[in-house]
Amino acid sequence: MAAKRKAEIPLEVLAEQAFKAAVDKVLLEHKQTGDSIAVWHGGKVVHIPADQIEVREAKAEYSTSPRKRK
Repeated sequence: MAAKRKAEIPLEVLAEQAFKAAVDKVLLEHKQTGDSIAVWHGGKVVHIPADQIEVREAKAEYSTSPRKRK
């Protein structure tokens, strides 16, 4: 699928992408600093130690340059 320009992507999709990227960043920071996280699970707050935090790998995004090559 060809990459779409930001103007063609709905605002709610861009917002969700930004939110997911921010969550991924925070999870990675907590894992690296050794800080636990708190999540809501099964109707109660559960603390997850840093060594058990699962971090997704960042997606690489590539696009072509808007400039024409000579």
